[in-house]
Amino acid sequence: MNILILGATGFIGSVVAARLVADGHAVTGLGRNPMRARLKQPAIDWRRADLSRMTKADDWDEILKDQQVVVNCAGALQDGPADDLAATQAEAMLALYLAAKRGSQPMIVQISARTTGAAGDLPFLATKRRADEALAASGLPCLILRPALVLGRNAYGGSSLLRALAALPLALPLVHAESPVETLSVDDVAEAVSRAVVGGLRGDIDLAADEVLTLADLVSLHRQWLGLPPARVLSLATWLARPVTWLADISGLLGWRSPLRSTAMTVMSEGIRSAKGESSIVATSAAATLSANPSGVQDLWFARLYLLKPLVISGFSAFWLLSGLIPLLAIEKTSAHFLPFMPEVAATALTLATCLIDVALGAAVLVRPLAKRALLGMLAVSFAYLTGASLLEPALWLDPLGVLVKVMPSILLTLTALATLVDR
Repeated sequence: MNILILGATGFIGSVVAARLVADGHAVTGLGRNPMRARLKQPAIDWRRADLSRMTKADDWDEILKDQQVVVNCAGALQDGPADDLAATQAEAMLALYLAAKRGSQPMIVQISARTTGAAGDLPFLATKRRADEALAASGLPCLILRPALVLGRNAYGGSSLLRALAALPLALPLVHAESPVETLSVDDVAEAVSRAVVGGLRGDIDLAADEVLTLADLVSLHRQWLGLPPARVLSLATWLARPVTWLADISGLLGWRSPLRSTAMTVMSEGIRSAKGESSIVATSAAATLSANPSGVQDLWFARLYLLKPLVISGFSAFWLLSGLIPLLAIEKTSAHFLPFMPEVAATALTLATCLIDVALGAAVLVRPLAKRALLGMLAVSFAYLTGASLLEPALWLDPLGVLVKVMPSILLTLTALATLVDR
């Protein structure tokens, strides 16, 4: 069959795509930036598209041509510079259904979620619910899948946070530690989609393993999976998480998709439960999912670096902002370093220029779409400072405060930040 997958570059979408290719189907994958995915999964016909801009039925006509099944694995947690929930999760889907009805009427598989509860009125679930209801009423052949917390060999979002929390030293500080959590394997989702494609599943189905863990149980299970000794769980009051959630929401507005944003915390406040009934899909338990994918040293590195990453980025921002702002408080004294080599006006102008560059880089690194270019700029400026200082005043290498020597670890940390910048 010809199958179109929306969000095929994502955590769930990439596994579903691989399964359907293995089943012998002709798969077309849709993503905003499929360049890396095209290299990793060359058997898929990759197409670049932004769902938030496909909100009219006409936008779908060409891409739906000859497609027999559409699998929607796309979604986002909260609005941000690159995420428009209303457009992506609701308006684009309604336009898709309209185009499908007036065309070949392909089957639609919608990867959704439980849309009731404490977070039910938040945009994340409200937009999914709107799309689900429209799909159910459309008359198109469809399957709405509502998986619980999805675990897999790779990690993204909430599953990344589980690994990071599990790798903390000494103790495991958790908010909502006793909240119930149901899980399943990402391969279970792919199995359900595979069966739906050949006509085995229809309707509205919740997917979860037949077990209910607490959040503390799940984090401890991940700690064991990482090969770390048991650690005491510290159950924290919810108010202690509010500053972290506030900062995570601010970072979301800057393009960073933190799993600690308010939507995720609201969902976790009552746990992740399903309303599963009779189903032919036997979901895999958390322990079985993890044991089927033994961890390696790369998983431990990822877990330990995950929460360090935002600290490194914010630390870099503070470092470069301060290095640009502090000299401006004594501009004459700062520019005096250049007086032996150039006139006073030129020295002042050069000082102002370098300060403004530092401030610009410090601000830009906080904005996710600009972060890579900002880090590369930091590397270029650091090497320029080292080269210029070495040529003009080589004695600075022997300065007791290590003015130039201290630039070297900064360069190495910048390279580390670049290496960990990719989210998935």
